[in-house]
Amino acid sequence: MTWLWRICFSGLWLLPVWCASVGGSVELVGSRESAVRRRKDFSGVVIWLEPVGEAAPLRSDPHRVEMKQQNKRFLPHVLAIPVGASVDFPNFDPIFHSAFSNYSGQTFDVGLYKPGTSKTVVFTRPGIVRVFCNIHPTMSAVIAVLDTPWFAVSSTSGAYAIRDVRPGDYQLHIFHERATEDTLHSLIRRIIVTQASAQSVSAIEISETGYIPAPHKDKYGRDYPPVIDNPGYGAKP
Repeated sequence: MTWLWRICFSGLWLLPVWCASVGGSVELVGSRESAVRRRKDFSGVVIWLEPVGEAAPLRSDPHRVEMKQQNKRFLPHVLAIPVGASVDFPNFDPIFHSAFSNYSGQTFDVGLYKPGTSKTVVFTRPGIVRVFCNIHPTMSAVIAVLDTPWFAVSSTSGAYAIRDVRPGDYQLHIFHERATEDTLHSLIRRIIVTQASAQSVSAIEISETGYIPAPHKDKYGRDYPPVIDNPGYGAKP
């Protein structure tokens, strides 16, 4: 594993400190998803570091990212952001969309909006936010809102890199949408980052065994209708 060391002027601290890029890889096992079984797609795992015995520093720079709605999909499917970040939800489809989340993490509802327009949500507290479209039941996404500036999302190969980590003692946490809470808790580990050296993070194996997909309803608690591309659907009766 390669460790990158540099002077960190990220805006998180008033004085420069030596910072590291903490990297590793994840592997998904026991999956029933074809993308995982056939193509070895290990993307979408969120990895973050929480300092032990102290609060993580807050970002001083504004953080704004985008989750597109395109081809009846949220892109990216998994997004990691710090607390206080803004997420834009532009609609690139020729049909209406209506992004919402009504359980777990921060609830929100941007309402029905037409093609070529966008809505923005500011996420003010940490948690896992599960996002859906009130018109299209197959559309779903995850936004991990984290109370730390040190996080990453795994690539297709499972690789990840958490940059600008200052020296210290950390707990490494994992979130994967198809892993149980018990599995995720068992993956928490402690790592140490120092100015002279860093503990290498070994490959992390994440089991999907025991995961049971849970069907969801629309934002009013109703079943979705069989015809889902009706621009008028989503208006409260």
